[in-house]
Amino acid sequence: MCGIIGIIGKEEVTPRILDGLRRLEYRGYDSAGIATLFDGKSIDRRRAEGKLKNLEARLADAPLPGVIGIGHTRWATHGAPTEVNAHPHATPRVAAVHNGIIENFRELREELTAEGHVFETETDTETIVHLITSMLDKGMAPRDAAKAAIERLEGAFGLAIIFDGEDDLMIGARRGSPLVVGYGDGEMYLGSDAIALSDLSNRIVYLEEGDRVELTRESARIYDETGKEVIRPVTIASVSGGMIDKGNYRHFMLKEIYEQPTVVGQTIATMVDPLHGTTTLPEFPFDLAAIERVTIIACGTSFYAGMVAKYWLEQMARINVEVDIASEFRYREAVMPPGGLAIFISQSGETADTLAALRYAKSQGQHILTIVNVPQSSMERESDIVLQTHAGPEVGVASTKAFTCQLSVLACLSIAVAKARGKIDHAEEERLVNALTEVPARMAEVLNHDEAIEALADDMSKARDVIYLGRGPEYPIAMEGALKLKEISYIHAEGYAAGEMKHGPIALIDELVPIIVIAPTGRLFEKTVSNMQEVIARKGRVIFITDEEGSQANGHDAEATIALPMLDEFVTPLLYAIPVQLLSYHVAVAKGTDVDQPRNLAKSVTVE
Repeated sequence: MCGIIGIIGKEEVTPRILDGLRRLEYRGYDSAGIATLFDGKSIDRRRAEGKLKNLEARLADAPLPGVIGIGHTRWATHGAPTEVNAHPHATPRVAAVHNGIIENFRELREELTAEGHVFETETDTETIVHLITSMLDKGMAPRDAAKAAIERLEGAFGLAIIFDGEDDLMIGARRGSPLVVGYGDGEMYLGSDAIALSDLSNRIVYLEEGDRVELTRESARIYDETGKEVIRPVTIASVSGGMIDKGNYRHFMLKEIYEQPTVVGQTIATMVDPLHGTTTLPEFPFDLAAIERVTIIACGTSFYAGMVAKYWLEQMARINVEVDIASEFRYREAVMPPGGLAIFISQSGETADTLAALRYAKSQGQHILTIVNVPQSSMERESDIVLQTHAGPEVGVASTKAFTCQLSVLACLSIAVAKARGKIDHAEEERLVNALTEVPARMAEVLNHDEAIEALADDMSKARDVIYLGRGPEYPIAMEGALKLKEISYIHAEGYAAGEMKHGPIALIDELVPIIVIAPTGRLFEKTVSNMQEVIARKGRVIFITDEEGSQANGHDAEATIALPMLDEFVTPLLYAIPVQLLSYHVAVAKGTDVDQPRNLAKSVTVE
């Protein structure tokens, strides 16, 4: 969840570390800090609760010199989001920043307290610096002390460590939390992702699971989890600081909503041949036609993408599909007959719950297919096959363009599975591919409704509760719409299958509750409209999201109607995601909340 940057440089590092922390703000955080060797020998640090502007103010009052340093943006796990709990944590001999959770920190803390160590914070991370200090006090050299301490840690972590008196040494380590090394000219860098280092270096090494790295200004020596020195490939990173500039948009989230026609088009273009009306997925290392069962596993917004795919795969490919929340899946010890296909969906490819579920599925003899947005991620490296979304860096914590790109990939995959299983012929494949290729242009048309949607936001921002309704593949879109509203406006919202209204939720309806009804014309339109009429009869305030035909037929009954372009019902989930995103965005703006970095949330959830 948190962000790390470290620099062993030739000049003052604090300004550059601060710039790196700004690039990491997209991950979400509630405190930040920097530590350096201020005179080349002694550790000093500055920390602040809240946003980076507070840390900047602290540094303006008390500058932090030094040519080696580490910085961190923290999202609280152990310990409240206070300055005293902010990273870096330090003793007079060691400073460290840490992403993840140390599961055995209580046991280690008791042991170290018995040795005479005094703890100042509530965090698990402070245990790490005291553990390393204990090793140093016993006569170990810094490299050996770090190695010994890391071997005793249980849990997930990405670490950057510096030592007093060692102005040409930084230790990094990862287990379950990403970490990258950047190469400079007489300088070396460490970061939680390539974006952190994008203005410093494009020559990146992605550390593997269990790796430990010893950095000097001229070298990076990497050791695997067995302690053997290894060479990891250098990658030329494609990200840059400019790629995460919000340009003329007020917020990154709005920019990313507006990027969807482009990035969805890019994603679809990599997977279809529009000329011949076929899908062009990469060659699979297993026989798609032989798959009899599919399990889709994800978290949050990615889970709702998986729910949409369940409708597609079952209807088109006539295959058994189960969709699971990653945080529950592994612990219920699901029965997975060997030879099944397990699909994992993650924007970052580092989501801890999803990664743990992937490893469980792998142990059960499943073929592993992962859909990710970040190249060289942990999930990508551990999969049999990867289908890449091409959303580009997504800075807003609330996912928008990554979601629709995931849907695009899942739509292409569903067509490919149906074709492989002989459930559709070429004519039907061509029809579906043609429908997909229309989506980017229709998305651009949907964005023309932005002003109309914004006009609804002020009134809706006063609501305490909002209900979203949908049927079929629009049911997950209703759930996604409710999640978006909760995430960034802090209004309580729920998404329901429209047919379930009369089984309980209808009791919530009164004249104060806005109801968002998502209903493109098609097989389920009349039934959804019937449910909408039940809501209207109970004085519910309906915002009707439909298409031009649906608007003409029933739009007059709703308080407000948003009429989208007509499109094949196969791809309506991609289109209808946009108005619910825009509605959530404008409500949040009307409420004055932090749209891009909503409270308590993080972009990349790298702890379970």
